[in-house]
Amino acid sequence: MRNSVALGQPGILLLLVTCPLLTILQGVTCKAESGHLGDNDPDRCMRHHFVETITHPIYKCNSKMVLLARCEGHCSHTSRSDPLISFSSVLKQPFKSTCFCCRPHTSKLKAVRLRCSGGTRITATYRYILACSCEECS
Repeated sequence: MRNSVALGQPGILLLLVTCPLLTILQGVTCKAESGHLGDNDPDRCMRHHFVETITHPIYKCNSKMVLLARCEGHCSHTSRSDPLISFSSVLKQPFKSTCFCCRPHTSKLKAVRLRCSGGTRITATYRYILACSCEECS
């Protein structure tokens, strides 16, 4: 939704762009009608949530359902390969390739308790993804 308010001085226009509350809470920018604020592509790089039970591979201990997140989607950046210049007759890598991948940008460490048979408990740790971004692939 887009609103504009004229201020008291000629030539000054205040542009207000409002986003749905869920969009703001998820950290996604919304797009003005001109298309300059953010990206509305549904396949863009973004965080996706899913629920899973964590199981220890040896002791077969289980957690309750845990909310996890992953980065998924594509980046709008173009991949390219540039030739490398060498002053030697041996050129081991003739090109320098650059590409961008959808990766975690920020995350935090979380822990979950797994319940084992006999009442034993084991702690498992994992990184919970807070935000994703397109970053250069390694």
